[in-house]
Amino acid sequence: MSQTGPQTAAADGPPDLVGLLVAISKRQDRTAFSGLFAHFAPRVKAYLIRHGATNETAEELAQETLLRVWRKAHLFDPAVAAPSTWIFRIARNLRIDRIRRERRPEFDPEDPVLVRDADPAADQQIETSQEGARIRAAIDLLPPDQKQAIMLSFFEDKPHSEIADELGLPLGTVKSRIRLAFARVRQTLGDER
Repeated sequence: MSQTGPQTAAADGPPDLVGLLVAISKRQDRTAFSGLFAHFAPRVKAYLIRHGATNETAEELAQETLLRVWRKAHLFDPAVAAPSTWIFRIARNLRIDRIRRERRPEFDPEDPVLVRDADPAADQQIETSQEGARIRAAIDLLPPDQKQAIMLSFFEDKPHSEIADELGLPLGTVKSRIRLAFARVRQTLGDER
């Protein structure tokens, strides 16, 4: 690097970091970026390691930080922050984003939990439909008090205690009606098969 210009303040002194950022911002100066990278890459990596990043993660984030500096150098304002403050803030934010992503992984549409089951075969659909019709018919044959208890429990998904409150009945009575209803439905379905 030459001794004049924004790259260095003196031949052996520290680089003019503001000058380097301005050169990157205004002219996309690759030499200035090289100087900035050489100065900050090891420092950013060490900072990230001190704050809990693994060596590999720190290396990745340091490179990502300096890439972001290259792309966003036009946003740097020397009146607001020193170059080191600005760059380390970028590194810190990238580290926080990485931690959040690790804690909350990205949505994977191919995750088996999220993949819809294949539609059953036509004969299976018909059989399921016929079985449902037989169960509905068996429930329709129940006495009204048992039918009401079954409907509230299984079709409205209410707990037994809530059904007892709603109907003004003791909990044991509700449980008995549901048990009797099950026995009758099983008996009716057993007779049809």
